[in-house]
Amino acid sequence: MDSVLEIDGEAFKEGQLLLLDKPLHWTSFQAVNALKWYIKKKFGFKKIKVGHAGTLDPLASGLLLVCTGKFTKRIPELQGQTKEYTGSFTLGATTPSYDLETEVDATFPNEHITEAAIHQATQAFLGDVTQVPPVYSALKKDGKPLYEYARAGKAVEVKTRQVRIDTFEITRIEMPKVYFRVVCGKGTYIRSLAYDFGKALGSGAHLSALRRTKIGSYNVDKGVSPEIFKNNG
Repeated sequence: MDSVLEIDGEAFKEGQLLLLDKPLHWTSFQAVNALKWYIKKKFGFKKIKVGHAGTLDPLASGLLLVCTGKFTKRIPELQGQTKEYTGSFTLGATTPSYDLETEVDATFPNEHITEAAIHQATQAFLGDVTQVPPVYSALKKDGKPLYEYARAGKAVEVKTRQVRIDTFEITRIEMPKVYFRVVCGKGTYIRSLAYDFGKALGSGAHLSALRRTKIGSYNVDKGVSPEIFKNNG
């Protein structure tokens, strides 16, 4: 943590890759902005390039890779790396956003779901799978994020996409919550996986917790909170 604060201004300009552990309820923009504000204030810079490699929703915590200076050119490469997530699905209910951003819109029976069925259902989601991204997402249609249409109550067609899921394991079951670990490729929506997983079990489900733990070889264990920059600017 101290070593990050000791990086000098020229090193930030030349290029740094920093591992942030984004807190729950922060947006990715807020996390990056805290770092950018710290650098500009500490070193008196009028401007410096700072960007992140892959957005995390406000309701998700975990690893955010942030590039400064010339390292921002590496963002596309970093975005394409395999990611690991842990979290929980809640069975028996769905929400329009597929997570806790919106209220439950439908409930379903889950008494028929056995632990064996839960473990078995993961097998259908391994390899190359087709997903429908959540309508509450930042994907754009006609120049506008999908969530703007959703919040305005406007129906919009969302195209399916091919994604890759290398690992999908259930780590704990405490009905109605099911805890998981997923290793997946670029563009995978864990919220969509939650929704589809509920359907596969003859019920419904939504994402109730999410944490990104790895991107490629980078681990959140090495990450620092963006609050350190906010408090030391």
